[in-house]
Amino acid sequence: MTDLAAFWSYLSEGPLLWLSLTLLAYVVGDACFRWSGRKPYVNSVLIAVAILAATLWLTGTAYATYFEGAQFVHFLLGPATVALALPLFDNLDRLRRAALPVIAALIAGSVTATASAVAIAAILGVGPVELASIAPKSATAPVAIGISERVGGAPTLTAVLVILTGIVGAVVATPLLNALRIRDWRARGLAVGIASHGIGTARAFQVNTTAGAFAGLGMALNAVATAFIAPIVLWLFS
Repeated sequence: MTDLAAFWSYLSEGPLLWLSLTLLAYVVGDACFRWSGRKPYVNSVLIAVAILAATLWLTGTAYATYFEGAQFVHFLLGPATVALALPLFDNLDRLRRAALPVIAALIAGSVTATASAVAIAAILGVGPVELASIAPKSATAPVAIGISERVGGAPTLTAVLVILTGIVGAVVATPLLNALRIRDWRARGLAVGIASHGIGTARAFQVNTTAGAFAGLGMALNAVATAFIAPIVLWLFS
């Protein structure tokens, strides 16, 4: 047991271990998602997060140690976000025809996502740091973390809230929109992108390519809108 603990201590310091475990956890999550028949509540990211969280807890590994390996995946988040421009370009004509509804939906969605979260947290007696951390939770992670730092929030807490928001959106969006009988793929995609950023956008692409393109648009525009809206909402609740 002593030799095994010493070996794990040595192995856990290597970034390659945590990079490999991150990829393996997602492969397991994706396999579960496919095995379920692509049910939205069997979310690949949620399963991967649960596996990694359990691994870190059981091994007593600090997050900083884990992130030394996971940062390689984190780095790819930027290029992956930029790559969403390709399906947007393919649907450029549809985007132009829906410009005004998109702008109206963006303003309504961004304000609602920010103000509702901050209002509920304020009513529950949450402190100013936590309020600042939750305000940008519907923006994509790199932008949300940057906003959180600027408005006095805790970037780590914001990152957790962003992931939770994305997972909840990816799980709930499809059955909710079906129940509301919303059939327009543009509206469905835009709503998911504004409310649940990248994770929701990935789910939208699994359902329909047009929905995915508009989800990518919603995610990108909401990131910009949140940078302006979040400070104003926090000022109103200060």
